[in-house]
Order: sequence, then structure tokens, then C-alpha cells
Amino acid sequence: MIGYVTVGTNDLPRAAKFYDALAAEMGTARMMEFGTFIAWGTPGGPAGIAVTKPYDGQAATVGNGVMVALEAKDKEQVDRLYAIALAHGGSDEGAPGQRGEGFYAGYFRDPDGNKLNAFVMG
Repeated sequence: MIGYVTVGTNDLPRAAKFYDALAAEMGTARMMEFGTFIAWGTPGGPAGIAVTKPYDGQAATVGNGVMVALEAKDKEQVDRLYAIALAHGGSDEGAPGQRGEGFYAGYFRDPDGNKLNAFVMG
């Protein structure tokens, strides 16, 4: 149902490094790029993610209660994505671990403060 998710950034080059690293671990890359916008994903594949400088020219702000969930292939990839996020300027929001029966996830924020998680069911 979801085609892609966009989050705001105040520093596109910094955000690009962060999301390039996550995308590489997930086996994908940039698929669209303009002066104020970059999108990662695979055409015809699952939902992608994009970062953009806000269209109205105002500062990007974080949505309270908004989170982007990245589906990993296994628990080890959840662990790697979490570590990659922290190594590329992200911050911890909850180390990887079992969150109830059948749900393993790690939570982090990108350098602009947008909340994400990497998860796997099972």
C-alpha cells in the first residue's frame, strides 16, 4: 500500500551519508535525486524512503509519534542496521531485541531526529 516515505532534513549531504549506508546494507541504492531531494529504493520493489529539504523553505522538524520501519531479512541484519545507523550519526532509541512474541527490532533516530526502526517478524 505505501509507495514510499519522505522525511525532512536540514542537511541533505549529512542525511545522504546516513541513508546511503542503510540502503547499502539492505541491498539497494539511490533511485532518484534532485537538488533538495534524494530517494532510495528499487523501482518495482518494496516501499522506499526519501529525504528532502522542506518545500516551504522552513526548517525541517520531527513528527511527534511518526516512525519509519525498515523490514530486515533476519535478526542479524536488524543488528547491523542499528549499528550502521549509530556509526553514521544516528542516535539510540532502543537497542535491538525481542519486543513481544515474534517481533525483533532496534530503534534509532537519523541525524535530523527522525525516528526509524529495523525489524523482523518471527
